[in-house]
Amino acid sequence: MAGRWGRIIQLDRKQQLIILLLAGVILFSGGYRYAQIKERAANESKPALENTTETKTKEIQVHVVGAVDRPGVYKLFQGARVIDAVNMAGPKEDADLDSLQLASLLNDGKTIPVPFKTSSPDTPGNISENTPGGGGYGAAVPGQGAGQAGSANGLVNINTADLSQLDTLPGIGPSLAQRIVQYRETNGSFYSVEDIKNVSGIGDKKFEELKDKITVR
Repeated sequence: MAGRWGRIIQLDRKQQLIILLLAGVILFSGGYRYAQIKERAANESKPALENTTETKTKEIQVHVVGAVDRPGVYKLFQGARVIDAVNMAGPKEDADLDSLQLASLLNDGKTIPVPFKTSSPDTPGNISENTPGGGGYGAAVPGQGAGQAGSANGLVNINTADLSQLDTLPGIGPSLAQRIVQYRETNGSFYSVEDIKNVSGIGDKKFEELKDKITVR
C-alpha cells in the first residue's frame, strides 16, 4: 500500500513540474509577444514624430524688395506670414503696407514687392493758382482732373489706373486691362514697370511699347 501511494505522489510531482514548465513557457511567450507589439508601436509612431518635427523646423526662403531698408533674401520657418518677412527687411516710412496681404502665409521662393505710397494730390506742381496759399507755385495741368487719378505726368500708373485708363495704353485692350487689375489684386502692387511682364499676355515686345508710357509711382 505504501509503495502505491509513493508512486501516486511521485506521479503528481511530475505533473506539477510539467504544469510549471508549461506555465513558464506560456508566460515567456506572452512577454515576448508583448515586447514585440510594444516595439512595433514605437517604430510606427517614430516616423510621425519625425515628420512633425521636420514640419516645424523646415525653412523657406523669400525675397523682399521695394520700399524696405534691407532688401534681400530671408530665411523663415514654414508657417511664417508676409508681415514677418516685411518686418525682417525693415519697411520704410513711405512703404504702402496696406496694399499687401500681411496675414497671408509665405511660400518658398516667393518674391514680396513692397510698394511705395503714391504721391498726395496736393504735392508741389499740382497746386492750382486758385488754391489758397498756392501763390501760383504751379498751375494745374489742363485735363488732369479728378478722373485721372491713375495718371501722372502723362504716364499711366499701373498700380492705381482703372480699366478705362489701362485700356488707353497701346496694345492693351479690355482683356489685358482686366488681367492687370487681377494681377494687382492677387499679388499686390507692381514694384517696377518691368513687373508688368509678369501679367499673362505681356511679353518683351509689348513691354517695349508700354515702358515709356507707364509708371508705378
